[in-house]
Amino acid sequence: MRADKSSFWHIGVIGGSGLAAGIELEDAQEIAVSSAFGEPSGPVVTGRIEGVRFTFIARHGAGHAIPPSAVNYRANIDVLARCGVTDVLALSAIGSLREEMAPGHMVMVDQFIDRTHGRESSFFGTGMVAHVSLADPTCPRLSALAGEAARLAGATVHPSGCYVAIEGPQFSTRAESVMYRAWGADVIGMTGMPEARLAREAELPYAMLGMVTDYDAWREDEAGVEVSHVLEVMHANARVARQSLRLLAATLPPERTHSPIDHALEHALVTAPEARDSVLVARLDAVAGRVLDTQG
Repeated sequence: MRADKSSFWHIGVIGGSGLAAGIELEDAQEIAVSSAFGEPSGPVVTGRIEGVRFTFIARHGAGHAIPPSAVNYRANIDVLARCGVTDVLALSAIGSLREEMAPGHMVMVDQFIDRTHGRESSFFGTGMVAHVSLADPTCPRLSALAGEAARLAGATVHPSGCYVAIEGPQFSTRAESVMYRAWGADVIGMTGMPEARLAREAELPYAMLGMVTDYDAWREDEAGVEVSHVLEVMHANARVARQSLRLLAATLPPERTHSPIDHALEHALVTAPEARDSVLVARLDAVAGRVLDTQG
């Protein structure tokens, strides 16, 4: 069972494996947390920044060993829920599909187009069906707070942007890049989905601080994306991201007030109690226990 959230912030951070190591966490602990949905990307690192609890998980595992399509997104979100996080901030490298979103800039993603396939995109299924609203897939409150922290850290921050999630691991073709621009996408990446979907199902307000590393492939007069250049820009962006987290901790409101996302499952479960799969229901204890327990 997962109880209603307290008034204290506990920020779950999904990002690179070196991120937590670069931040001076108070009372830092590395903990292996089991998930009912398989193996997560690795252990979590939990501690405090400016008195605020932060729990980190490296999306691609130690040494970036897990490709985007093989990340167990369900287990990662489930583990964060089991750790009692109240909100989730994703830190992600992204390509830009807009001239004004230059490499080195930060983008607070607020919409998604999902082009991934074959990934487990829901905690629910046969025997326990749920439909959550995903019209606005990120949390405006956490996005605004994280964006302001990044700005204070010296970054150029774009307050909104539509992220197209591709399967990868290859970067997109020029034709695809031009098509995504025509669709209205602003940035591109490989990990935002189903991560954002699953966070909503777990009633966790989710924000993404996207770190622009390149211009993807839509610029006809430039070479395509090279991973060496991406890694170079990522290294510089990581320093700003770490400073942003410290500033976020320092500028969070003293009390965490209720978010509508905290009760995203309130009217989302549609399977009648007598028709529910008891095995699946048991696996959902961290994600949906708050609602399942009240419905008997």
